[in-house]
Amino acid sequence: MRFVTLPTGSLDADEYGSRNITMMQLARSVNGGEFRSHFAWCRPNSLLGKHSANLWQLFVVVDGSGWVAEADGRRVSMESGDAVLWSPGEIHESGSDEGMLVVIVQSSSPPTGLPGESARD
Repeated sequence: MRFVTLPTGSLDADEYGSRNITMMQLARSVNGGEFRSHFAWCRPNSLLGKHSANLWQLFVVVDGSGWVAEADGRRVSMESGDAVLWSPGEIHESGSDEGMLVVIVQSSSPPTGLPGESARD
């Protein structure tokens, strides 16, 4: 067993117009394709501003509630256990009025083995 120190820090307020977000990188690999995973604390009144997904991006709400939006800005509510998948190049943003904890997994390869998709209004 090895104990490790994970890097953490507040997302730069100027980056995408974001606010009240703290990100922690959990893992990253560039061997055989790129892979990244992060844990995000979205405090009350948080915003991870509009940006383009560089890789396939799975966004999973672990605790709390918030919202996600595509390029059109229409917000869709999310709560603990909800997940959304963005493809590379897809414009999106997210945030929370009350606060939420999120796991973000990114990969250069599309994910496989995900449960069925569902439409959300």
